Amino acid sequence: MTTNAPTRQPLRSPRDTVARKGSAFLATHPRARLAFLLTAPLFWLVVVYIVALALLLVTAFWSVDSFTGEITTEFTLDNIIEVVTGSLYQVVTLRTLGVALLVTVIDVLLALPIAFFMAKVASPRMQRVLVIMVLTPLWASYLVKAYAWRSVLSQDGILEWLLAPFGGHTPGYGLPATIITLSYLWLPYVILPIYAGLERVPDSLLEASGDLGGKTWPTLRLIVLPLIFPAIIAGTIFSFALSLGDYITVNIVGGASQMLGNLVYTNVGAANNLPLASAIALIPIVIIFGYLFLVRRTGALDNL
Repeated sequence: MTTNAPTRQPLRSPRDTVARKGSAFLATHPRARLAFLLTAPLFWLVVVYIVALALLLVTAFWSVDSFTGEITTEFTLDNIIEVVTGSLYQVVTLRTLGVALLVTVIDVLLALPIAFFMAKVASPRMQRVLVIMVLTPLWASYLVKAYAWRSVLSQDGILEWLLAPFGGHTPGYGLPATIITLSYLWLPYVILPIYAGLERVPDSLLEASGDLGGKTWPTLRLIVLPLIFPAIIAGTIFSFALSLGDYITVNIVGGASQMLGNLVYTNVGAANNLPLASAIALIPIVIIFGYLFLVRRTGALDNL
């Protein structure tokens, strides 16, 4: 008669034991599992974004020694006072704000019919094609698109060639060229949130309005627009914020025009005045936070 020898259990290293216990703990504690998953992105957000903004705010209260060019870390309000009271910064701030608002309005007016056609008119197959067409410009380099518009808007560009038979001329470089280029660059960011908002509008509401004798424009104004208003505001956040902080497009097609981003870039590079650049950079940050505070009750932040 033979007897079965006892089965030997494989030896586990202390590391395997800790890993098993950790896995068992996370499996039975969903809140701890969520905290563990969010630790890395939250750490990155705090270090890269919040700490960077805090350092920017602190640097704005420093100064540069006019003799040595070194940064002095003594607290002073000179940069803030200069930015707030200086006529140059006031003019450039108003110009930048006007460009950002105009780009946002243009993008919304262009995005609404495009998004409506994509969501409510096009077939499912055509919807996929149109979404790809909207996303395709985002795969191209920012600089490639900006320089492409520089070529189009130049005096010898394709736009001049198309308008010449009708006696028209290209606007050339300057603020109009900047507005056109920025409107093209940020248009996909406005279309997509509005398209997502329109997809959530039930088709039955439009059909009910038609059955009750509602015409097209009253239906869009009284039913569709109130429902997609948060999505529209979400799209404006992208175009407004990106236009407000842009400086590359202005350098490429803006001619001699200046926006806040250009002043920041100039003071960081050629002027080597980081505290003043930080003080200027606070202007768009304050405007953006003010805009977000105004739209927070519209539900737009839930559509981002």
